[in-house]
Amino acid sequence: MLRHALERQEHAVLEARDQPEAVRLLHQAQPAVVLSDLRLPEGDGFGVLRAAKEIDADIPVIVMTAYGSIEDAVAAMKEGAMDFLAKPVDPDHLLLLVARALERRRLVTENLLMKEELAVRRGAPQLVGDDPSLRKVFASLQRAATTDATVLLEGESGTGKELFARSLHALSGRADAPFVAINCAAIPENLLETELFGYEKGAFTGAVARKPGKFEMAHRGTLFLDEIGDLPLALQAKILRALEEKRFERVGGTALLQVDVRLVAATNRGLRAAVAARRFREDLFFRLSVFPITIPPLRERPGDVPVLARYFVERFCREMKKKPLVVSPEAMEQLQAYRWPGNVRELQNCIERSVILVDGDTIFPRHLNLSFAVPVSDEPPVSPWAHIDLSGTLVEVTRRVMSDVEKVKIEEVLVEAGGNKGRAAELLQISYKMLLAKLREHGID
Repeated sequence: MLRHALERQEHAVLEARDQPEAVRLLHQAQPAVVLSDLRLPEGDGFGVLRAAKEIDADIPVIVMTAYGSIEDAVAAMKEGAMDFLAKPVDPDHLLLLVARALERRRLVTENLLMKEELAVRRGAPQLVGDDPSLRKVFASLQRAATTDATVLLEGESGTGKELFARSLHALSGRADAPFVAINCAAIPENLLETELFGYEKGAFTGAVARKPGKFEMAHRGTLFLDEIGDLPLALQAKILRALEEKRFERVGGTALLQVDVRLVAATNRGLRAAVAARRFREDLFFRLSVFPITIPPLRERPGDVPVLARYFVERFCREMKKKPLVVSPEAMEQLQAYRWPGNVRELQNCIERSVILVDGDTIFPRHLNLSFAVPVSDEPPVSPWAHIDLSGTLVEVTRRVMSDVEKVKIEEVLVEAGGNKGRAAELLQISYKMLLAKLREHGID
């Protein structure tokens, strides 16, 4: 009877005898609305309700029973049911509820689409990549966006930490409020405090008027502190207090200002090593790393290089109003073989330069101009032992070769870490103190 009533209104109806059959249909068909009796031959309506919500948290579920007690109604609503019907069911009432459920479903879908569209319009960056490690980052980002937890983005320079921070803001409930970014490494130490907390008129020579700081500007929004590992120790204490008490004073002021700010921090260095070296406060580190997210370097996800390359080619062709270009197989092979020490930023710059240089419709290897590419040579390969001193005893040779390899490895990692000893120690998986001893031992400046 219910099926005929619904089909007369042009609804497509699927029927199930019991809970196992209903769960199977839920997985196969993904219906827009679920209507279930509470009493079933096998299982019950509560099991169907829970299964539906596990598959799709937004699916409207209407439950009905001949035993229309208040306890059943309350229990069903607590489990997430949209509405409750006591049998015998009035078909007109049921059709009204189904129409309301479908409208609710439509509004939820439209709301999600509008949020995505608004995020794009607000300038939220498009995160590109298919690698499983990057998908984990996307999933973590979406989970973090539903909370106000402090997020610490870790990753090498050029991995796009600010893009991820902007996406986190755009996906959060603070998306309508400001996103304020500041690079802690780019501002001189004596100016950084005034940039963050602002100052009062007359606080110092040249302070001719009151100026709000980044904390004030980000009220009800998101404050992004990039390269937070470069914060001076004295300022770290003030930031910790502002985070914990949600209030601060301007430089030269005495009034306490109340702020509601969600903090996202980023670092390209190992903060744990900095804490061990007493260059970063341990209490601030734990306050920042409530929800740490590590962004993998591009060399660890080579499958994303073609995806990103095509994305950047399309983007720069559009921006430069050039006809669409393709990347030759040889150029793509070179792009995938390259190590990308500058990560996604370096790839972006490489593609932008190539699009500028191309005259035809194809990007070839000569257009890439990869700065650290391994040159191709026609000379026969040189034996790796050709330049190794094998004189002396086995113990002497072993000690000498191990020392040479150790020195080369440390130098290579220092270059990879941009000269940052804390980051190098983390990559080498040794303590900061041991790294300093090795640098002295090998005479590495």
